[in-house]
Amino acid sequence: MSEPVSGSGDGADRAVGNGPVERLSGDRPTVVPGRLAEAPFALAGQAPWAVSDPYAAALRAGRGPLFLRRTDGWLLPLEVERWCAGADTVDLEVLDRCEGAVLDVGCGPGRLVAELAARGRTVLGIDVSEAAVAHTVRSGGQSLRRSVFEPLPGEGRWDTVLLMDGNVGIGGDPRALLDRVAALLAPGGLLIAETARVDVDERAHVQLVDVTDGHASGSPFPWARIGTRALLDRAAAGGWRTVAQWTSGERPFVALRSDRSASSSAEPPNSTAVISSQRAR
Repeated sequence: MSEPVSGSGDGADRAVGNGPVERLSGDRPTVVPGRLAEAPFALAGQAPWAVSDPYAAALRAGRGPLFLRRTDGWLLPLEVERWCAGADTVDLEVLDRCEGAVLDVGCGPGRLVAELAARGRTVLGIDVSEAAVAHTVRSGGQSLRRSVFEPLPGEGRWDTVLLMDGNVGIGGDPRALLDRVAALLAPGGLLIAETARVDVDERAHVQLVDVTDGHASGSPFPWARIGTRALLDRAAAGGWRTVAQWTSGERPFVALRSDRSASSSAEPPNSTAVISSQRAR
C-alpha cells in the first residue's frame, strides 16, 4: 500500500493509499473520486470509534444513545441523530463561510462533506472510524480513514479546515491541534471551530459508552472540552487572528485565520506525525 503524499503542486496525479487521488493543480488540492483508503499507520490511540461496534451500530441506526464517559463517571452525550441527518440551518451558515478547498477533520457520517460536495466544492473528510468514512461516501462525499495527526493530502494548501461537533477536543491538547491545523492550511487559511457551550477548559480521559447496556468500548483516550474564551486565548498565543465569533442555535463558533508564512506551513508530512497525547496508554 502506497504512502499518502502531499505534493508541491506539479500538476501530477498522486495516489493516496487506495483512496481518492489528489490532483495537484496549482496551489489547491483537488479530490478525485476513488476507492476508500485504509490508513497505512496504526490509528492514533485507537480511538474507540475506530474499532467499536456501538459507534458503528449507532451510525447504521442513525441514533444513539451514546456518550463519552470520564473516569469520574460524568457523561457527555453524543448527538448521533443530528450528525446522521442532513446539514441543518446552523451547519449551512457555517458552510457559507468556508473558503476554497475544505478539509473536515473528524467528519463523522459526513453531512457537511456531502453538502459541500453537492455545491460543487472541493472537500475531503477525514475520520478514524471506518463506519463513518463509509457513511460519508454513501452520502456522496469523499473521505479518508485517517487521524489528523497522520500525513494527509494537500498539507499546507487547504483554504479552510473545519473542527465541528466538539472535534476541537481531538487528542486532548487544543494547542497541539491548532498547530497541526495551521500546518494543513495554506498561508492565511481559515479555521472554523465549534466550541463548548459553556465556559470550560478541561482535559480528560474518556471512553465511548452505550448506556443501554452500560458497555464501555475501548481503552480510555484523551479528549478536551474548551469554550470560546479559552480557545481564543490559546489561538492568540499560537499566532492565530480572530476573524469572527458567533452563536447560532445555541452552538458557539469561532473563525480564526492562520498567520503562518508559506515556508512554515508547507513542510512535508511526517509519517510518524502522531502526538504523544494520542498514543495508546
